Order: sequence, then C-alpha cells, then structure tokens
Amino acid sequence: MPARTASTTNGSALPAEMSSAVAGFLDYLQAECGLADNTRAAYRRDLAQFGAYLTEAGCRCLGAITATHVEGFLRAQHAAGKGPASIARSLAAVRMFCRFCVFQHLMADDPSGPVEGPRKWSRLPETLSHRSVEALLEAPSADEDLHWRRDRAILMLLYATGMRASELVGLKVGDLHFELGVVRVFGKGRKERIVPVAEEALERIADYLRELGGSAGREETDPLFVSRSGRPLRREDLFRLVRKYVRRAALRGRVSPHTLRHCFATQLLAGGADLRSVQEMLGHADIATTQIYTHVDVSRLKAVHKKYHPRG
Repeated sequence: MPARTASTTNGSALPAEMSSAVAGFLDYLQAECGLADNTRAAYRRDLAQFGAYLTEAGCRCLGAITATHVEGFLRAQHAAGKGPASIARSLAAVRMFCRFCVFQHLMADDPSGPVEGPRKWSRLPETLSHRSVEALLEAPSADEDLHWRRDRAILMLLYATGMRASELVGLKVGDLHFELGVVRVFGKGRKERIVPVAEEALERIADYLRELGGSAGREETDPLFVSRSGRPLRREDLFRLVRKYVRRAALRGRVSPHTLRHCFATQLLAGGADLRSVQEMLGHADIATTQIYTHVDVSRLKAVHKKYHPRG
C-alpha cells in the first residue's frame, strides 16, 4: 500500500512522515532559532517543493532521501528558471531540515552534506563602457545639485578604489591619507586593507572637504561623507545617490555602487594587473571570487572577435 500523503500550504502533496517533520522543523525555527516570519515562509515553500519532487521521484520516507535526490531537486529548480540565489536558499532550507531530522533521529545521516550549491558569483557581473563611466562621474552639476562636490567625490572614489557601498559610508576622516595616496578600508568582518587612490579622486575629495571648511574642527573619527544635516550617510543613501546620477547620465540597465566595483576590477585586469593584487584591493577572502572578472574580460574579447573576425 502506498504511503499516505499530506497537503502542504501551497497545495503540494508530501509524504505524511515528511509533512510531520516539516511542521516540527518550522516550529523549531520559530522557537529556537528566532527566524523571521518571511524566512520561515520561504523555507516552508522550498520544503514543499522538495517534498513534491521526492513524491514524483518515488521517495516516500525520510530515510530513503539521498544526495542524488537533493541534487536532482536543485537541477529541477534550475530548469524551472530559478536563479542561483533562490536555488542557494532552497539548498539552505533542505540542509537545515535534514540536520534537524538527524538531530531528531528521523534520519541516520544528512544526505545534503556532499551536495554543492550554486555559486552566486558565477553569473558574469555587468559593467559599463568607459564612455558610460565618464558620463556618470561627470553627472553631478554645480547648477543643479546642492552637494555636487560631495557626490562627484563619492562616485569617483567608488570607481577609483572598488569599495563596497557599506565600506565607503563607513569611512572616517582619518582613514584617508592624502600624503600617501591611499585609503584604509574596513571590509567584511572588520578586516582592514589599504587601497591606493587615484590623484583625481583625491582632488575631488579635497574639494569636498574644503567646502565643509577643511579639516578644522573635524576629528579623525568623524565620518568622511555626511548628509545635509551632518549625519553619516547610510548604504541606502548611496544607492539612491547613484540611481539619481544614472538617470541624469541617461544610462540603461541596473547600475548600482557595486557596478562601479565591477568596472574597477575588470579594467584593472584588462590593463594587465595581476589577479592577486586585484584580490587584495577588492578585499576578497577567496581568489576564486576575483577570478570571475577574468571571465568578464574573456567575454569582451569573444564579442570583439565575433564582430570583427571574418570567421567569427
């Protein structure tokens, strides 16, 4: 006799044993892990889809789930058009659920352990042409923008250093060293790195600081970039600022502070910089993350070859 199935909230049919385990798992996420309602709802949907896949695959009990089932589920999600981030979250839901089941002695081993998830950085990052970058950097106008000196300094510093948005808004006055031409950046995990700053970027920052009255009365621990009211800029402010000037420059596509980080890396590598140096300037813990930018340059070369070579 086939195993009974239970209905999930989104209408998928789950084996009764798994349905009961999922309910206990979701209670555990709320009571013990304190996960937000939205996160638990997403995990519920992911596990419902996993259960539906298992049912179609003929897997009717928790103990019969294998790594092949988990990998097949991820491939099915990819075939359905889900992106790497969504698939990675689905794998995270399955992993946590399997570990919960092992803890509850519902499984002997975790079948998701050997399964590799999609790498979020595997998708080639979008970059801008040199002309588009120039248009963006020159978009702040003295005639139209109250804080144009600050804004053009920010845009140039993003492009000149490849900093993340969160890193730039966290800069202090004392982190910038004009005499050495470098900036001290605190990245993920408060890991410190030193990044060279182009002379033009330093000039724009100096113009901005002169507008604020120079360094007089400013402590080294004061935020470098501030709002109209004098408070430190937030990451959200930086995204809005970039979007404003993207519209001003009439650029197409989704352009964010991170786009300028991509431009910084790809143009360094295209100019002959070694991969390890670019890794250090970007603050990547793993050089494999930096290697994606070499693929971007290869894609550009292939596009040129296809366009201009008679056998392209």
